[in-house]
Amino acid sequence: MTDALPRPADTTLNPKRWKAMPIIALAVSIIIMDATVVNVVLPVLIRDISLTASDAEWVNSVYALVFAALLITVGRIGDIFGRRRLLIVGIVVFGIASVLAAMSDSGATLIAARLLQGAGGAMILPATLSTVNALFTGRERGIAFAIWGSTIGGMAAVGPLVGGWLTTDFSWRWAFLINIPIAVIVLIGTLRWVPETKDPHAERGADIAGVVLSILGLGALVFGLIEGQRYGWLTTTEQLTAGSFRWTWPISPVPAAFALGAAMLFTFVLVERSRAHARKPALLDLTLLDIRSFRYGSIAALVVALGEFGMLFALPLFLQGALGYTALDTGLLILSLAVGTFLISGGSAQLTRRLGGRGVVRAGLLLEAVAITGLGLSISLTANGWVLAAWLFLYGIGVGMATAQLTSVILADVPVSQSGQASGLQSTFRQLGSALGIAVLGTLLVSTLAAQAAENLNTVPGLDTDARTKIVSIVKDSAGAAIPEVGSLPQGSPAAQAAAEAAMVTAARITTLSAAGIILLGLLATFALPAMRREDEDDAVVAPLAAQP
Repeated sequence: MTDALPRPADTTLNPKRWKAMPIIALAVSIIIMDATVVNVVLPVLIRDISLTASDAEWVNSVYALVFAALLITVGRIGDIFGRRRLLIVGIVVFGIASVLAAMSDSGATLIAARLLQGAGGAMILPATLSTVNALFTGRERGIAFAIWGSTIGGMAAVGPLVGGWLTTDFSWRWAFLINIPIAVIVLIGTLRWVPETKDPHAERGADIAGVVLSILGLGALVFGLIEGQRYGWLTTTEQLTAGSFRWTWPISPVPAAFALGAAMLFTFVLVERSRAHARKPALLDLTLLDIRSFRYGSIAALVVALGEFGMLFALPLFLQGALGYTALDTGLLILSLAVGTFLISGGSAQLTRRLGGRGVVRAGLLLEAVAITGLGLSISLTANGWVLAAWLFLYGIGVGMATAQLTSVILADVPVSQSGQASGLQSTFRQLGSALGIAVLGTLLVSTLAAQAAENLNTVPGLDTDARTKIVSIVKDSAGAAIPEVGSLPQGSPAAQAAAEAAMVTAARITTLSAAGIILLGLLATFALPAMRREDEDDAVVAPLAAQP
């Protein structure tokens, strides 16, 4: 997959390039819209189609998981057979998946639709990046990526607000259907204005074994993390059934999933080494990990994404479950995060000149950790929305500083001949971190919520054991989204609802502070990064314009 760094062999400027640019930027915006909308509407989905807590985690994580697993392979396919064709297929797949998501009436159908959306997104992102890289050169390339990046920033700001408004005033289904007119515009514009580009030097062939092993291996690990609460971490607490298959062993399927995932990932590494030795196309170029800046930068990117996306999974559940926010209120609050990111992007070049690429990354990560810590400490049943918004705004500034510059730091020492695959691989690390973050911190949120709710309900007078067990089960299975209804349950009461709300506060605070700790680990990883060369620092000034989401 070629990306923002390598220069195309043919530098002849295409006359349609500026007509194509808005269509390319809009195509990327559909990915951002989908990610931000789901975070806002998730509590509503839990209540409306009876998602369980693990269903909710899968709805978010399966998108990132499939996206990560397919990104490099489909990018290479686009280089060989045409990026315009790949973009068209990706938009069509994403549009169909959005319709299926809007029509979903169960967790299983929604998760399947999100999986398909992940596949479509994995086609769209590399197709747009490689097309921009092929169409523009020199100063025009910087301007083109500025448009591309600004569209992402703008959609990140507008997405939660639009999704929250549609969910509150109409239906959560419109939060997915909003993708359809965008997809239609992009499809028509692509057919009319986006020229076809290919990489004549792209290595033909696909690493099918690598793709399958990576999807199954990572999927097994994510399954274990998400489903441990349901099926038991060691011994079986609930029987796993899939069609006619039934798990009948006393040991839980969760440790078996962990073992299977580890075995598949180990086999994946062996297969990748074997293919590289035989000079065959490989999904993962293991020699890239020998480059110190790439190795530690990718670790930092994975860890930071883990903390960021885990926090964004927990926050809307707290706001709507414990504080009674609507989806629109939640969107307005999260808007402050996107505004911070958008505003700081204008000064990123000046900051890079003063602090250098590594310095901007470290300052950004430190701001993220401070802001999330402040957010976690501010979480309470009397939390002031303006205070939460201020912390999210500060967090957004940190994200804007760190995320874009981390890309240039990661790729600083990568040879030009490997920069396409390296760019795709670092984006894969980010998406993998997103999936793991939702799985790890989502599990922490649900397990803490269940334990704390059980403890708090023990102090509520008039509740018998069966009633307490029932309420804990409802609160846990809904990941807190059903808390506003606890007071009206036959077994519930205002005191029981207050106890559940207090449990959600504790769980959200612990989860958020854990996310801050994880981001600090990402900050520590950046101290293993080597110093950047002067010419790399100069290139990093414009790198935020080409950063991947």
